Amino acid sequence: MSDQSVVPLDQILPNKLPLVALMGRPIFPGIFTPIMIGNPADVKVVDEAVAGDGLIGLVMLQNEAETPTIMDLYKVGTAAKIVKKINLPDGGLNIFISTLKRFRVKKTLSASNPIVAAVSYLEDEEDDTSEVKALTRALISEMKQISENNPLFSEEMRLNMINIDHPGKIADFIASILNIEKNEQQKILEILNVRRRMEQVLVFIKKEQELLRIQKKIQKEINEKIEKSQRDYFLKEELKAIKSELGMATDAKSSEYQKLKEKLDAFKFEGEIKETVEQELEKFSLMDPNSAEFVVTRNYLDVIAALPWGESAPEHFDLKTARDILEQDHYGLKDVKSRIVEYLAVRKLRSAGGEAPSGIKVSVGKKASTGKTPAEVSAGTANHDIRKIPVGSIVCLVGPPGVGKTSVGRSIARALGKQFFRFSVGGMRDEAEIKGHRRTYIGALPGKIIQGLKIVKTRDPVFMIDEIDKMGASFQGDPASALLEVLDPEQNSSFRDHYLDLPFDISQIFFIVTANTLDTIPVPLLDRMEIIQLPGYIDTEKLEIAKRYLLPRSLEKNGLRKNQVKYSRDSLLHIANGYAREAGVRNFEKNLDKIHRKLARQIVENTEALEENPVPSFPQNDASPSAAAEAASQAETSPFSPPDGSSAALNGAAAGNGGKPAAGTRPSGTALAIEGQKFVIDKKTVEKHLGKPLFPEDDIKKADRPGISVGLAWTSMGGDTLVIEAAAVPGKEGFTLSGKMGDIMKESAAIAMTVARKLGSERYGLSTDWFEKNHIHLHIPEGATPKDGPSAGITMATALLSLMRNRVITDRLVMTGELSLTGQVLPIGGLKEKTIAARRNRAKHIIIPRQNVRDLDEIPDYVKKGIEFHPVERFDEVLRLALPD
Repeated sequence: MSDQSVVPLDQILPNKLPLVALMGRPIFPGIFTPIMIGNPADVKVVDEAVAGDGLIGLVMLQNEAETPTIMDLYKVGTAAKIVKKINLPDGGLNIFISTLKRFRVKKTLSASNPIVAAVSYLEDEEDDTSEVKALTRALISEMKQISENNPLFSEEMRLNMINIDHPGKIADFIASILNIEKNEQQKILEILNVRRRMEQVLVFIKKEQELLRIQKKIQKEINEKIEKSQRDYFLKEELKAIKSELGMATDAKSSEYQKLKEKLDAFKFEGEIKETVEQELEKFSLMDPNSAEFVVTRNYLDVIAALPWGESAPEHFDLKTARDILEQDHYGLKDVKSRIVEYLAVRKLRSAGGEAPSGIKVSVGKKASTGKTPAEVSAGTANHDIRKIPVGSIVCLVGPPGVGKTSVGRSIARALGKQFFRFSVGGMRDEAEIKGHRRTYIGALPGKIIQGLKIVKTRDPVFMIDEIDKMGASFQGDPASALLEVLDPEQNSSFRDHYLDLPFDISQIFFIVTANTLDTIPVPLLDRMEIIQLPGYIDTEKLEIAKRYLLPRSLEKNGLRKNQVKYSRDSLLHIANGYAREAGVRNFEKNLDKIHRKLARQIVENTEALEENPVPSFPQNDASPSAAAEAASQAETSPFSPPDGSSAALNGAAAGNGGKPAAGTRPSGTALAIEGQKFVIDKKTVEKHLGKPLFPEDDIKKADRPGISVGLAWTSMGGDTLVIEAAAVPGKEGFTLSGKMGDIMKESAAIAMTVARKLGSERYGLSTDWFEKNHIHLHIPEGATPKDGPSAGITMATALLSLMRNRVITDRLVMTGELSLTGQVLPIGGLKEKTIAARRNRAKHIIIPRQNVRDLDEIPDYVKKGIEFHPVERFDEVLRLALPD
């Protein structure tokens, strides 16, 4: 036997160890593993240990630090033997270690550089029971399942795990290879009880298995998607091959490209348009269908292909049919109808091929569809063709709401046999709505003009632009300025939309523009349009409109038959004067609808009651039998005299077949009950359904006391009467104005005061003391309504002189006219609308400026009937009429 006896390893482990801080995970006992050492202090510790007994302590850092101290380390670590050391080029070390045993730091011998501590070695608390054996088998079994499905576990690792015969070492080995947080591994390292350590490791194995199950599920789903994508790809490739054999388009992109190319080639573009289209088609053919630019280019080509580039279809219309259509759709509006008929006559003459006036030659460029220069009119050029001159037109219909401006556009399109497109620019603040967006923006679209042409698919439609007086301006541009090019016949033959960015001829479009007033329309835009005023309607016109249009439409809308409701002439006049005294007929129709809704309800209620309790007769009307009979008699016998002198009985509509069922049919009991209920509407019935009149018959503006005069005004709602009130209050001299007047009206009031004061002193002997001792107040009622304009000058001066002389002006006298400081009466505008307002106010005399006599010819005779006009040049003439001596 040798003299050297075998000494156990734990007896030769030193009580003092140099410590190496681990940045990653802790290292368990019983493991052979390499470690990289990069910290210079740790390199020095390793070198000293290799020079000595080769033992070091491995302890994990609690807090990461560049120069760790013992306070940054956990208290439990692993003693290790350095088996081999390899120097690295960067100054670091790669060492192979064999871990031996757990230890706990007892005392700090050197806190840093190097860290040296007195340690005590820890023994496993073994419990040789059946539970430990069962746990050992469970650990090995569960780890086999994990290792079999995980390629990261090598065969060597599996063998090592099986060959370990100590339960604690098995737990340590498994804990070292599991993907566990380093803090959890440190806790396992600090557990000395073997059974508890194994239980904790088993918990982490179960977690790892669950993660592997989820990972496997995700991997399976991904594989299925990949397999489906590959299958779809192969099927598509096979489909391409089949289509290629059959001579069909191989993919959707090629098919779409072919369709677009055929459409665009059919237009036979030239010049700039042809070049642009070919470039876009080539770009489209080379693009990836999944790119964003592909969609932009396709949409752009779709817009080009959808526009009407070809020549317009030949026109077939005659003036008689056009006149009949305009007469059928609208009553009155002679100026509008005359203008449309003139336009049609010129258009037809030119389409037939007329000659230009002598001395004027017409030089025609290329067709509009080529995008080249439009037709130019010049002198000295031969070979003209008048049919190629743009035939578009711009008409501006101006009038109060409800007079039929928008509906006129539809009638014009019907008379022309053209497509109709309408859009409103009221409240529009972005010029891109007119001229389109640049294609560089996301969601870019053409402007309303190009969109409309795309919809109507013709080059010469009727376009209606509503509410042009209500456009705004903002940082996004000025739409009114954008409309200058659209509505200019000299420019719009090569109109360029920002989105399209190609010249397009819109000169053949018939533009109709509507507005309530011209005040807010810019002058350059106004200059490009032909203005046609649509005045308001008087009561006689409203009656005729109600008879021809409103009543049949309202009856049909509310489910009533034409022969069920009959109106007397007085009842319709009562609605016009008591409930709908405005310039238009929109409120008139609303009141008719209100009456007919109540009648519809009454019919249904009576029919339901009849079905439940049959009775031999039907109620005829709300009024008494005698009143109903009298109203019916009046409705059938009272003549209605329209302005043209014809006479007709005023019924709700033509009786048709008299309400009798058609031959060969037999209506049901409910139908008979509905047809049997008929109504005659008189004034009393009107008030029952509509309530008390909004405008009582005695609500006529009169000058019935000193200091009051009645003038005429024109607003966006039509003509109106204007009452001027003046009062003198004893006190300090002064002059006060009220009634929300504009600056121009305030200046007119100042002029009126000066003229009245001068005449009061010089002609009527009013002393200056009267002005010094009285404060004069001039007021215009309806103070919340803005009022402006100079045409109330003579009205205000008359009111002031009426106050100064304490005289009432002539009864039923109204006036309008601008007053100058020297007493001249200057012309005004809107005489027709003002005359209609005077008629509604039942005036008998109207004072107008003499220069406005020429405007009387434009006013229909039936509007002037019963009114005496008094043209004046000087204010003295106004006084002789209004305040005669």
